[in-house]
Amino acid sequence: MKPVPVSHATSLRRAPVQRRSTERLAGILDACAALLDEVGYDALSTRAVAQRAGVPIGSVYRFFGNKREMADALAQRNLERFTRQVTDHLKAVTGDPGWRQAMDVVLDEYLDMKRTAPGFSLVDFGNQIPVGTRRTEPNHRVADHLTDLLSGHLDREPDEELRRGFLIAVETADALVHLAFRMAPEGDEEIIAELREMLRAYLARVLD
Repeated sequence: MKPVPVSHATSLRRAPVQRRSTERLAGILDACAALLDEVGYDALSTRAVAQRAGVPIGSVYRFFGNKREMADALAQRNLERFTRQVTDHLKAVTGDPGWRQAMDVVLDEYLDMKRTAPGFSLVDFGNQIPVGTRRTEPNHRVADHLTDLLSGHLDREPDEELRRGFLIAVETADALVHLAFRMAPEGDEEIIAELREMLRAYLARVLD
């Protein structure tokens, strides 16, 4: 599998330059994600991540000072993967997808990551770090990414009105998707259906 890059805007101590370093960083984050699912955030340790990744502990500390920085980098990688997947899916749509179909692509990709991406249920895009807390900054980043990504598809200027609309939609989706997954391991379908209707009703005011 091709390593998923991590943005240099994360709290990496040192950004990888060579392919070998990039692959080692990807392996460390993969190990972190797997262990999050197995033992949770509280029991996670840099030593356990190094052992799972098959690298010396010094290799972990080359990039991260502690497990919080690892989880932050994993959250950033999740956001980059999410943005890339949404972009690829929209490119695969024949004709003009329209905002409703684009919204479904965004929501479906988020739900797929909730169901399948290792460690995602705990770190998400950063909202759950440390586990149990609620932070607004990651949702602002997601909304900004979506505004920049979808404004061209929607033939709209990425202005403050559009950013505010997407931020409200992201906050709504974040709250109700977490509720859906608290109600059922794969996400309560009735809650997800209600979320789709709410997003369509609200975004119709902003985008139609």
